[in-house]
Amino acid sequence: MIDAKELWRKCLGEIENEVSKANFSTWFKNTCILKEDTGVIYIGVPNEFVRDWLKNKYHKLITKTIADFYDSMRAVEYSITKIDSLQKDVQIGGESNQQNTNKELPLKDLYINKDDNLNPRYRFDSFIVGPFNELAYSAAQNIVAKPGMNYNPFFVYGGTGLGKTHLLQAIGNAIKEKYQDKKVHYITLEKFATDLVNSFQAGNNKANAFKEKYRKYDLLIIDDIQFIGKMEKTQEELFHTFNTFHENNKQIVFSSDKHPNFIPGLEDRLKSRFSAGMIVDISEPEYESRLAILKVKLQELGITLEDELVQYVAEAIQGNIRELEGSLNTIIAQLRLKNRPISVNEVKNLIKNNIKPKKNVAIKEIVKIVADFYNLEEAEIYEKTRRKEIVRARQVVMYVLREDFNISYPLIGQKLGGKDHTTVIHSHLKIKSDLKTDPSLVQDLEQIRVLFK
Repeated sequence: MIDAKELWRKCLGEIENEVSKANFSTWFKNTCILKEDTGVIYIGVPNEFVRDWLKNKYHKLITKTIADFYDSMRAVEYSITKIDSLQKDVQIGGESNQQNTNKELPLKDLYINKDDNLNPRYRFDSFIVGPFNELAYSAAQNIVAKPGMNYNPFFVYGGTGLGKTHLLQAIGNAIKEKYQDKKVHYITLEKFATDLVNSFQAGNNKANAFKEKYRKYDLLIIDDIQFIGKMEKTQEELFHTFNTFHENNKQIVFSSDKHPNFIPGLEDRLKSRFSAGMIVDISEPEYESRLAILKVKLQELGITLEDELVQYVAEAIQGNIRELEGSLNTIIAQLRLKNRPISVNEVKNLIKNNIKPKKNVAIKEIVKIVADFYNLEEAEIYEKTRRKEIVRARQVVMYVLREDFNISYPLIGQKLGGKDHTTVIHSHLKIKSDLKTDPSLVQDLEQIRVLFK
């Protein structure tokens, strides 16, 4: 007979070292080992979303960790159960589960260091990782491990409100902590350009001081680079600054709302420099990631909402993270005003203006766009062939239809030559997996998406 509580405590201690603090708290809080039966470990979880996330995302980690402490383990199963009585025994990270609707952010979270412009609130611990940003997060971790050596420069792009600034500042904070001798600086392009203009107006001495100021850093982070297109002098100075950093193995990081190839007026020499490192996008979060973001936000504020409400918001608000958190803030304000639980219908009414109409798409149109992009005939996408270039284009079509327009697997298969839905699932997963290791595929998809937006 095993001591289930003690075994799970040990496992959680190991798991906590393998995942971010935010993800650990979101998905492992209020879990427990219910029982062991002939080598099968049954883990209790509070709802189906936690169950599905643990099965899909952390199953290998969980089974390996349990096996390290319990040799007789054969398998792990997940069961939805009420575990209120175990919450005092199975605490996550020493945090209590008490509600506090008046909890405020500590003052230190609002403080921005005047020397490096970094906000200590932006850390990897509070950065929710999901399929929409996994590649960017992984690359950022590699940069922290070997700044100046891995992915230099690092160029992150994506729409507004998707967490680019959080990721960039998390890199800065992590490097500042790990390498206390390194000088880190975060700046927006607007401030960089303003400093440059002021230095020109003040004469040569000031211009030299500008160069010395920015080239003394070991890590330079420049946000919102998309505005550089018409700034010829700024482009020239950035080019020389970049070369200095690269030659001295110093790390430089950029963010933009679009791929550098689509920044109007950007010089080819800068495009070439950006492409020499790593260019990666952050897309809009999918449902599971939106749900995780909401849960972490609620936990930070010490507020509990019914699962049904949180799930509705995650499903309804399909835009960026800022829109998601804005809707949640509206709900919290109403909750505090009424000082009572609110219903799903009240929530629907509160956020109805934040819900974007769903995108309509003609499947034939997407097929044509992808076929044209890969220089294929539209009819070739529907053919039964194993030619590598056609198979890849067809997989991209299936991925886009599922990922961007949420069309069902059977319908996609039916429209693309009567393919079985399992073929569509395989194609979707294949592209999703390849995106993690193939930067050229990432860029292909970004350019394809520009064509149908």
